[in-house]
Amino acid sequence: MAITLKSGTSWADAWQRCLTVAPEAFRDDHVLNLWNGAWQADGRALPATSPVDGSPIAGPPRLDADTAHQAVRASLDQHRAWRHIPLPERRARVAATLDALAQHRELLALLLVWEIGKPWRLAQADVDRAIDGVRWYVEGIDDILGERTPLPGPVSNIASWNYPMSVLVHAMLVQALAGNAVIAKTPTDGGVSCLTLACALAAREGIPVTLVSGSGGQLSEALVRAPEIGCVSFVGGRDTGAAVATDVADLGKRHILEQEGLNTWGIWNFTDWDKLTASIPKLFDYGKQRCTAYPRFVVQREAFDDFLAAYLPAVRTLRVGHPLAVEHPDDPYPALDFGPLINAAKAKELHDQVAEAIDRGAVPLHRSTADPTLFLPGQDTGAYVHPVTLLGPPPSSPLHHAEPFGPVDTIVLVDTEAELLAAMNASNGALVATLSTDDEATYERLAPQIRAFKVGHGKPRSRGDRDELFGGFGASWRGAFVGGELLVRAVTEGPSGERLPGNFPEYQLMP
Repeated sequence: MAITLKSGTSWADAWQRCLTVAPEAFRDDHVLNLWNGAWQADGRALPATSPVDGSPIAGPPRLDADTAHQAVRASLDQHRAWRHIPLPERRARVAATLDALAQHRELLALLLVWEIGKPWRLAQADVDRAIDGVRWYVEGIDDILGERTPLPGPVSNIASWNYPMSVLVHAMLVQALAGNAVIAKTPTDGGVSCLTLACALAAREGIPVTLVSGSGGQLSEALVRAPEIGCVSFVGGRDTGAAVATDVADLGKRHILEQEGLNTWGIWNFTDWDKLTASIPKLFDYGKQRCTAYPRFVVQREAFDDFLAAYLPAVRTLRVGHPLAVEHPDDPYPALDFGPLINAAKAKELHDQVAEAIDRGAVPLHRSTADPTLFLPGQDTGAYVHPVTLLGPPPSSPLHHAEPFGPVDTIVLVDTEAELLAAMNASNGALVATLSTDDEATYERLAPQIRAFKVGHGKPRSRGDRDELFGGFGASWRGAFVGGELLVRAVTEGPSGERLPGNFPEYQLMP
């Protein structure tokens, strides 16, 4: 039976709803930038396509460097006024913004489906985590903030495209709650319409938010190096992050730089294979396009046969398809593990890396193929990559040492504890890791030697919500740690001479 698009979920439907909900921010075929407290019809809108099916969607209206500097100077004026707004009023405005986001939860989630390819369940979760997470701060901000004061200038946010709501909007609203004006650059690869709608709802409540689009080369001088900026908050890859780190270090500027790392899952003297089997499908959420994804398994050689018997049946259950395709127009949203990658270029890059790794000696253990019943007839599937598992990626392959940011697992076999630790620490620092071992004493002995901020015992770790702290070791993180009270501390000033918990060039301080 041919499947069809779920009723009311087309891009045209979503766009029309945006025009109705926030006409100040949306035009017939493009979005506006938000700066100086108003929506501005400037910037050159770039064409964009949805990863879901390659169809046209709204692209980012890119500003030039001079206009970006004007936006930053205007944000400083907003900051100087906002920092003196009493905390109860700031709290009330942020709470009203959360109510507005909750009211338009389904539209925000639908935009995420079209713009970055999230299945419906994960798109809703991204919106909900933003709302629920900020509510935790709203309820506890008095105790968290104490005598701390806002920064001298606004917080500049440059984030990747994969979590527009639960990472970027969440951070912006907490930063504003703490007394700062906030600036955000829309990710180049997707999310501009969702962010525009969220910022429109915040701006209506008087939150001093600036939202601009543009290339990193054009905007970095304003968003990173400008003297008006009080803090730079960055989420992205190591190459770009290293350039930002150099800039903020030279300027002595407050910074939070979350960068990628190769998160690993180690298997050592382990026998609870049913538990591992149950975990595998969850590790493929959003096609492993997450900073806390686990793309590398480091497995004790003598347990490899048992590992495969647990792993392969689980990975074969994964469902990949069009996030909005159903048998009948009024059916529920499809239950998928993931949909497309962020774009066809990324999909091709990953296909090429897999082919190159196999050509150089990696052993393909599993390669999924598309299920045509999960796609619309004749749709563009250029952005889709189906699960692949490789044994022994060669050292010359990017898959050996870097995070693929896609549904490609690699397995490395080891014979000693020393090899296990070396393989789990292959990327000079990671955000999360997991060690599966039956013996608690073995875990307690080995876990501190794994260079990851969070290490799970037989279960995955995540970025966390509410009071859970987050950071990274080595090259995976630079600057102040976040999460819980640390997010507020990172964007406020405390006692003279205070040393924030974080990973800085001159010191590393754990919370």
